[in-house]
Amino acid sequence: MAKSIIVIGAGMGGLAAGCYGQMNGYDTQIFEMHTSPGGQCTSWKRKGYTFDICIHHFFGGSPESKIYWLWKELGAMPREMVRPDECVSVSSTDGKLFRDYYDLNRLEDHLLQLSPSDSNVIREYINAIKLFSGKDAMGEMMMGSIWPVLGGVGSRPQRLRYFTLSMKKFAQRFTDPFLRRAFPLLVYSNPDTPMYFHLQRHAYGINNVLQWPIGGAHELAASIEKRYIELGGKVHYRSKVEKILVENDKAVGIKLTDGSECRADAVISNADGRKTIMEMLEGKYVDAKTRVYCKEPADEANWAVHVFLGVNRDLSNEPSSLIMLLDQPVTIANHKNESLEMQMYGFDRTFAPQGKGVIKAELVSSYSYWKQLYADKSKYKAEKQKAAEQVIDILEKRFAGIRDQIEVIDVPTPMTWERYIDETHGWLNFPNKKFSFTGAIGARGGQSTLPGLGNFYFAGAWATMLGALFGNALSGRNAIRTICRKDGRKFVVAE
Repeated sequence: MAKSIIVIGAGMGGLAAGCYGQMNGYDTQIFEMHTSPGGQCTSWKRKGYTFDICIHHFFGGSPESKIYWLWKELGAMPREMVRPDECVSVSSTDGKLFRDYYDLNRLEDHLLQLSPSDSNVIREYINAIKLFSGKDAMGEMMMGSIWPVLGGVGSRPQRLRYFTLSMKKFAQRFTDPFLRRAFPLLVYSNPDTPMYFHLQRHAYGINNVLQWPIGGAHELAASIEKRYIELGGKVHYRSKVEKILVENDKAVGIKLTDGSECRADAVISNADGRKTIMEMLEGKYVDAKTRVYCKEPADEANWAVHVFLGVNRDLSNEPSSLIMLLDQPVTIANHKNESLEMQMYGFDRTFAPQGKGVIKAELVSSYSYWKQLYADKSKYKAEKQKAAEQVIDILEKRFAGIRDQIEVIDVPTPMTWERYIDETHGWLNFPNKKFSFTGAIGARGGQSTLPGLGNFYFAGAWATMLGALFGNALSGRNAIRTICRKDGRKFVVAE
């Protein structure tokens, strides 16, 4: 029976594993290479501005969803929250603005003003959102049993069909050229996303389940760290794990880069999966599936670069999330962009001095491009500056005068994340670097154990295939549930 547990990494999955481990009577310790909790759930300050890399739409902001109670167990709820008026907005260069309001009456009136001739498809869109309103399908799937949810969906063909209808296909029903181009981008600029995901997300916005935690990612992670410490847990910062100790094919502890060792009855890794398997465990516990997971990931372009701007400009009346359509493609960081996606944090008073605001532009790029630049720091720095200048040029077309209002610029890249959290390619720690919605059901879509190795478990994105905070937190909970089951203990939650 396990009595002590070592957790590698104080990311969301690691913090959750620590909390639930303490709740269930285990003696846990978290070893974190950095100086603060959260992993990718982080934000930082520059000259009075807060830059948040993580949170887009925080899921679980209301007791209407079971995910809220996960956060409450972890000490992250209740807290001050705010709900923006809309899910996302899209602007055109000729001044049109589509705001995907959560309020359905307001949304319908707004869309009819944009395109009266599309009244039929607009009403279909509004009615589709209503089909999902008042339900907690995602909460049920993640925290409860999937079968009642699937049964409910299966009895409603009008809901089920949105699993196979993409945002792009639905958008083709609009006659208005602007809406045909704007609608497919509403889910993080991914037109192939099943419309089901967007409708579910929109419905959760109506129910206040999707909100924003005031203070952002760092404050959220700090609240869970506080809960963990209050439960009796210990966090060791500046403590990078070099090796997982194994005896008789069972994980028995860790060795740090300073040569010190710590022993325990079980080990949970919230670190990069590939490095955990191939470096900390020296590639000894793999099968065919794991070997495929651990191959060098394809150098695919993803949301890898962010341009943060602290501006002397009031953004409180601007959309919280905005996609700007471009007349002509612009190549930034070696990737052709036909639109620019950004967040504007005018809704969080803590992110900037009064009357000022923060803008985050999210850019698609590849790891190899930045890795090559990084070999020459002057070229690396110049390319970051160039990317920022290109973003500012685009913003100037909609926000006249913003160039002269910029007070601080910060541009994290994949190399930033490689240094900060030691992840393969610096971003998206999934087995195949691709998000899997269906595989993430219950936060069990990735890999939670290794073949032939006992007393070892994964938490975080490697275990979930889901780049969402609640999924990563749930994976830590799942790891402790598994250990309790193995030890014949009843899994409990402390209030």
